Amino acid sequence: MAMEVKLHQQEDGPRVLKVLEALKQASHELQTHPSPDSPESNSSSAINALLELETESDNILSRDPQLSALSQHLATLKTLVESLRQSSGHLSIRSFLTRRSSTHCLSKLAGSIESEIQAWIDRESLESLTRALEEDPIRDEDDLIKLLTQFEDRVAQGFNRELQDLILKSKVFTSLESVLCDSTRSSKRVRERSAFAIAALIKFNKDVFVGQILMGRPTISSLIKMGSPDAIRVLCALVRLIKSPLVDEIEFNGEIPKIISFLNSEDLEMRVMAMVCVLEIGYFGRKEAIDAMLEEALIEKLMELQRSEHGGDLMRESREKGFLESHPFASCAARFAVQLEVGEGLRQRERRAFKQQILVRVREASVSDAEAASISAEVLWGASP
Repeated sequence: MAMEVKLHQQEDGPRVLKVLEALKQASHELQTHPSPDSPESNSSSAINALLELETESDNILSRDPQLSALSQHLATLKTLVESLRQSSGHLSIRSFLTRRSSTHCLSKLAGSIESEIQAWIDRESLESLTRALEEDPIRDEDDLIKLLTQFEDRVAQGFNRELQDLILKSKVFTSLESVLCDSTRSSKRVRERSAFAIAALIKFNKDVFVGQILMGRPTISSLIKMGSPDAIRVLCALVRLIKSPLVDEIEFNGEIPKIISFLNSEDLEMRVMAMVCVLEIGYFGRKEAIDAMLEEALIEKLMELQRSEHGGDLMRESREKGFLESHPFASCAARFAVQLEVGEGLRQRERRAFKQQILVRVREASVSDAEAASISAEVLWGASP
């Protein structure tokens, strides 16, 4: 019997999902304008849509025990609507109070219906995603990308305790990390999308999920090993979310040289993302991470980028809107120095010491006295990032 119910659920799934999405929208409208007589709303049509589903509930909802509470809410809704309609033609105080009470209950009930529907959608979506991640991420790649994008969009809506419980129960974080870290099972496209989903989970609730990043460590190593612009984009997002503890892990695991090496990439987008990552690490990094970057000739590499066609001098060049977008390496050596100056990872004496080191490296790497003077002035006085 359980197998039969499951087969019915899989067969009816798309139909049920379509009906419930429409019902969710109707419930949302009903919460805003619960009175059927409200001229500025579509509450009457929303109520009718809800009642139509209540009529069909035996056929659509009864096969899934997870929707039993929704069936009960719809039955209650029918009773409330009948009460409202019976009192609408009377002008007595009693009828007025009945309408007020029923309208309030209707709005509250619509919220419960919407919550039940969203919980069902979340359960079904998570089950589909974890099954797709565990079975064969290479097969039906487009479908998996769609599921990953939907999951990312869902958690991006903000914290929800019921959703968090479902996520923890499904162990989807482990599945996402497994796909990200195993290049033999997944395409680069799927791995990148899994990485974005992981970052979305960290933003969803950092307190719960950040430990899995810091304790496991394969996520960060895999992102750097992948070495694509999107992988580094996710790494930057994680650094902004987790801050100094993540930079400590990056430095401890010897990943700093690999990040600096991306500044030499032939791909412009990759060089840009590497520079963004360097700036993030500069803002949150402690002394050991900054030392590691300088030892990899970071300042010299940044000056080379500043001399390129996509570089420039922010103190001299136009500051009009869009200039930095077309010249992403403009004043990048000074912008790194500014990150150290205003960042969270260094003590005041460490900031002063690093500024002096940067000035020495700028003078040594300059191709002319004019360049040395220009960049040194930017380092000393700051450059608008």
